[in-house]
Amino acid sequence: MTVEPPATERWALITGATAGIGEAFARRLAAEGWDLVLVARDAARLAEVATELTGRHGRQVETISADLSTDDGCAAVERRLTAGAPVRLLVNNAGVSLNQPFLRSTAEDEARLLRLNVHAVLRLTQAALGPMTARRGGAVINVSSVAGFAPVMPGSTYPASKAWVTSFSESVDQSVRPFGVRVMALCPGYTRTGYHERNGIDMSGTPRWMWLRADDVVAEALRDLQKGRSVSVPDWKYKLAAAGLRYAPRRLLRAAYRDRRGRIDPADG
Repeated sequence: MTVEPPATERWALITGATAGIGEAFARRLAAEGWDLVLVARDAARLAEVATELTGRHGRQVETISADLSTDDGCAAVERRLTAGAPVRLLVNNAGVSLNQPFLRSTAEDEARLLRLNVHAVLRLTQAALGPMTARRGGAVINVSSVAGFAPVMPGSTYPASKAWVTSFSESVDQSVRPFGVRVMALCPGYTRTGYHERNGIDMSGTPRWMWLRADDVVAEALRDLQKGRSVSVPDWKYKLAAAGLRYAPRRLLRAAYRDRRGRIDPADG
């Protein structure tokens, strides 16, 4: 199976495409000759990125301004996945984290997290796989997180949402491989994307050596996709971390993990 059809058919659709890992995918794929459909909420920023990529690489770039935490936003992207020039690669990158513990969150905020991190991934993956399996070719990359391998942020529901993305991707990948189609979960660690700043998360205590570059994450993800992997964990240090999170006793993880974003002290209750 190949995910590199003739250049005239190389369309990729990327959500969350105006920043971080999504923008890095857009730049890398445009440089490699892919035409693009870019999805994000910010229409002005979408237009800027599209103009830059078209001017630099001469590729066709379509844009869809959509909030994927809504039914209307998902429906707009689903329509493009099932009509128009065939999309050979879908990158589900859009996602959100909440800078608050579950006990201080609201049902509305938690529902929005699930709709964006889980529901939108499910809907867009399903919309893409129908045409891909019919054509016997294509791939989906669902951006998850190494945090999904264990409940590493006490009181946060973000790791749970990413655990679903990883498990979902592995399961669906098994069902579509006979059709020449691939689904892969991309599970990076801390990556410099502006994501934490946008969500008000203080990461000043995170050592510099733990941070990855978005371009490096994308390069390794595309290599792992070509190798046929269903889960990609970029960088050796996070491969080790993922193994530890998967197999270490939960009691040890609870004692060792020091991320306090989701913790509540009883004295503050």
